Formats: sequence, structure tokens, C-alpha cells
Amino acid sequence: MKQGMIECSVCHSKLVNPYAKTVSKAYDRHRSKFSKKQRALNVLLVVGDCMLVGLQPILVYMSKVDGKFKFSPVSVNFLTEFAKVIFAIVMLLIQARNQKIGEKPLLSVSSFVQAARNNVLLAVPAFLYAINNYLKFTMQLYFNPATVKMLSNLKVLVIAVLLKIVMKRRFSIIQWEALALLLIGISINQMRSLPEGSTAMGLPVAMGAYIYTFIFVTVPSMASVFNEYALKSQYDTSIYMQNLFLYGYGAIFNFLGIIVTVIIKGPESFDILQGHSKATMLLIINNAAQGILSSFFFKYADTILKKYSSTVATIFTGFASAALFGHKLTINFMLGISIVFISMHQFFSPLAKVKEEENGVLELEQVQSNHRDTFVNIAAGANEEASHRVESDERRPLLPT
Repeated sequence: MKQGMIECSVCHSKLVNPYAKTVSKAYDRHRSKFSKKQRALNVLLVVGDCMLVGLQPILVYMSKVDGKFKFSPVSVNFLTEFAKVIFAIVMLLIQARNQKIGEKPLLSVSSFVQAARNNVLLAVPAFLYAINNYLKFTMQLYFNPATVKMLSNLKVLVIAVLLKIVMKRRFSIIQWEALALLLIGISINQMRSLPEGSTAMGLPVAMGAYIYTFIFVTVPSMASVFNEYALKSQYDTSIYMQNLFLYGYGAIFNFLGIIVTVIIKGPESFDILQGHSKATMLLIINNAAQGILSSFFFKYADTILKKYSSTVATIFTGFASAALFGHKLTINFMLGISIVFISMHQFFSPLAKVKEEENGVLELEQVQSNHRDTFVNIAAGANEEASHRVESDERRPLLPT
């Protein structure tokens, strides 16, 4: 059994396991029809993600003045969510205009209310993203852009564990070893990346860095997994409709953050455009494009692929920060990057996929053994060749004996 699929040990055909807990039936149908267009989409998503994710920490660094932000990071997050809401509305109008005759109106009140109820779970990742977007700016105060990108790759291991728990995703031993290599590569790069004696928020920098790293890794990891689950659980819903809810929730949470800032710092901080520059405007556009692209990753591709594609952006970020800001590329960085790419190659290698398929066959054989007594009367007198039957009322695939 592999991700809800049953593979015959004789003819190697694959059937959907009716007893497996799946995200949604619509997503299962999509997954069983993986085409060349899907592969091309994955390539485009990876290339676009590498460019946007690689530019993001550089733009954040360019937005700092004397090592500090003259603007409120919450205001950037709010403007980013507002821009994504506008984009979702425009695309939703275009999609509704191109609907075929006889299809259920996409923008009718009943359709909108039903979609809002079905996608209320998107409020959870929206809240987590609001926290994470603020943490991105905080991390930039204590780490250079290349180090921030390397630390963010720690999310891969947390995401893998969450995918296994929340979405019942299975990984081979080779893939878990690849994730361990990823952590080793990140650790090598992190060694001596902070100046001795510096402090962060009154704490020794080591303690402050560890606390922020832990939060910086766990919060967005949870957001990514819950976002993928929420999007795929309502796979038939338009992605632009889902984005409208997701970004709408995000705008609300970030606006509440602005209200809290006003209460703490005073009414003058309510000016959301205060302290912004051309660099921050580019940052807002980049963040908005990155968020939109991520939604396509989570719905049509995979969270692990999203994080590994972000890893590729580390090279671009490292060399660009060295060229633009004079950051030195240490031997630790080069060794860490090398191990990270070895990890990525190992995770997606055919050997890892073969192991997954072998595990699926072994599990199927175990299922066959457990159910042999149940089907003994049905299979009595049959040949040893495999055969598949489907019960008309339950659509239950009979396993070969």
C-alpha cells in the first residue's frame, strides 16, 4: 500500500484502497492521472519559487536602514495580503467570465457561502502565516540572508513529520536519511555564523538565536502542512476562491496586528505607509507573488517539493548577498550547500522511489495474508493467477491470492 493505493504483486496494477484515509476523492482522481502537463507545471513552479524565494531575504536586507527597519513589518505583511486578495478577486472574475453554459455560477451567493463554509480551515494556516511573516523580519536582524535561507531548510524535517501525521504520507528509509543529511548540511553552515558577544533582545545571541530558530521552523511548517491539507481537502473548489479566503483571513489577522501595534506605540504608528521605500515596495510584490505561487505548490504539487525548491534558492541568495553586500562565502557555507544538494538528489532519486514501491508490495502481501481467511470461499478452486473483482455496492477491490 502506498499513499492510499494498492499495488498488485503480480501485474503491478494500482487501485485506490477504499479503506484508506484520504484527503479527498477529487484529489485522489487527480493524483492517479499524473501527466506530462503536471510535470511541466512542477518544473515551472520550482523555477519561479527559486527566483522569488532567493530574492526575498535580499530585499528584506535592502529594506533595513542602519541595521533596523524604519517601517512596521506588520504593515508590509498587511499590504502583501491585500495585494494577494486583489489578485485573487481579479482571477476569480476572469474564471467566472470564462465559465461554460450549464456550469454552476462561480460567484453566486449560494456558491460563495458554501465555499466559505467548506474552506473555513484555511483560517488556521492564515493565522500561522501572519506570525511567520513577522518572524521573517525578526530573523533578518540577527542573521545574514544566506544563513536565514539555510535555517529555513530545517523546516523540511518538521514538515515531513507533520505530513506523516496529518496527511498519512509515507517516506522510505532512504528519504529519511536524505533529510538527516539535510540537517547536517545546515548545521555545518551555521557554525560560527554569529559574532561572539553580540546580543538579541537582552538575551545572549546563542539563546535568542535558538529560540527564534525553533519558532521560525515550527510555525511555518505547521502552516504549510495545514494549508496543503485544507486546499486538497476541497480539491474541486477553485484555487482562486480558496486563495480569496486564505488571503482574506491573512489580511484580517495582519490588520489586527496593526491595531495591537497602535495600542502599544501610539496612533502615529497607524500610518501603514510610514517608512516605506522602493525596496519595501519590491518586497511587497515579491512576497505577494511568492504566496500566490505557494498556493499552487500546495494544491497541485507537494510541500516537500516546495521546500526543496526553496533550498535551490540558497545558492542564488548566498552569491547575491556576497556580491551586493560583501558577505563572505565561508568554507562552511560551501560544504553545507554541497551536502544539502546531495540530500536533495538522494531524496528524489529512483532508488528511493523503488524502495517505496517495494514497501507497497510487501504491505500488500501482508494485507493479503490478513484477509486470506475472509476470501477463502470466494477463491476456492481458482487458479494461482491474480484476478481483480469489484463489488458493485462497495467498490471493494479483491486482492490476488
